Formats: sequence, C-alpha cells, structure tokens
Amino acid sequence: MILLPAIDLFGGQAVRLYQGDYNQMTVYDPDPLHTVRQFERAGATHLHLVDLEGAKTGRTTNLPVIQRIAAQTNLLIEVGGGIRTMDTVRRYLEAGASRVILGTAAVTDPAFTAQAVAQYGEKIAVGADLKDGKVAIKGWLETAQDSVEDFFTKLCKLGVSTVICTDVSKDGMLSGTNVDLYRQLSQKFSLDLIASGGVSSQEDLARLKELGLYGAILGKALYTGALDLKAALKEMEG
Repeated sequence: MILLPAIDLFGGQAVRLYQGDYNQMTVYDPDPLHTVRQFERAGATHLHLVDLEGAKTGRTTNLPVIQRIAAQTNLLIEVGGGIRTMDTVRRYLEAGASRVILGTAAVTDPAFTAQAVAQYGEKIAVGADLKDGKVAIKGWLETAQDSVEDFFTKLCKLGVSTVICTDVSKDGMLSGTNVDLYRQLSQKFSLDLIASGGVSSQEDLARLKELGLYGAILGKALYTGALDLKAALKEMEG
C-alpha cells in the first residue's frame, strides 16, 4: 500500500482546513516545497496536492507552485481541486503531475469525465467525498442524488481506475479512519482505492493494508506529529 502525504495549497502556502471550512485555516508552511522535501527525505514516493483556491474558483491559481514542486522533486504527484475542463487537465499534466483528480465534475459532468479518461487513461482519478451516505460536492456544501454505490458503479463503467475516497466526517479529526466503509467498497468494486480522512495511527494503516487497498493519504496526522512518515513508510514495506 502506497502512502501519499498531503498538502493543501492556498495562496501559494501549505495549509490545512478544519472540516473543509475555509474560515478555519491553519498555515503550516509558507513554502510548500520545504515540506515536500521533508516528505521526500523521509522516503515518500508519492504526493497528494489539493489546490483549495481552484476548488472554489475552477482556476489553476497554484499552478506555479505545483510546477516548482514537480521540477525540484522526484515524487509522483497527484493534483486535485476544481478540475473542470480538459484544458485544466492538460495544464496540470504538462506541469509535471502524474495524475489529476476530478471531484465535483465527476458527479455533475460525466461526459467530461468520460472524455478525460478516454484521452488520459490511468492519469485520471476521481475524488469521492462521502457524507451521510451520499457523495458531497462543491466543497462539501451539497450532496449528489446518487447513492455511493450507484456513483461507484458509474465510475467503473466510465473506465475510471483510481478513486480517492474521503469520509468527510473523519477528515482532520484524528479520530481514526472508516475501515468498514473501505472494506465494503473494496469488496464490491475492482478499483485502486485510496483511503483519505482520519488516518492517524500505525494501527489505522495496518488495518487498511490488510484490506488490500491501493493507498492511503496522510494529512493532519503528519503535521501534528501523530504519525511519523518515515516509520509509517517502513511499516508499509514490512
């Protein structure tokens, strides 16, 4: 199971939101590249980046930061946040991203999702943020009509191979991850499933690894020191 340390970008800085609330933002590093290099020195091979401004506006506001990170590290980078057009997909991939993540657009614009997958294949992932049994969209402010199972079935039919699945209620809470959710999804769907939200201990990681998940995203637990990235990576190798 691969581990993907996460950085949320806002104003060119590495930040974290509490429960997705832009009014409750903590700046962790004015220069995200500094944090990325720490991740790389610890042994990370992958990086999960979210452009929080892009998520709100659909613009590639933090593209220069992402280009800089891609150019100055050897990490495989996935990027999400407001990716709603083929031009935005292209710009991120040309900037050095290995994979781009479609969020709200994967729910509201299946034709765009199908086009992106047809053109770029495994370089396209979908971020499924789950809230009260539904898929949350538009910065978690709304939920889609489809059930989680129906949405995942549609993704499989579109040819999506990788899904980053976040339990919104767990995100940033350091309260443990929703293992039951990931067990159910991994048993029902043949997808590369990446767990996100609430991963806060070696025990969480061990339980997710037992499920055979493709990956797990590490966020707040790294910034607070609840998890040591180097030790976590070593545990995954074992």
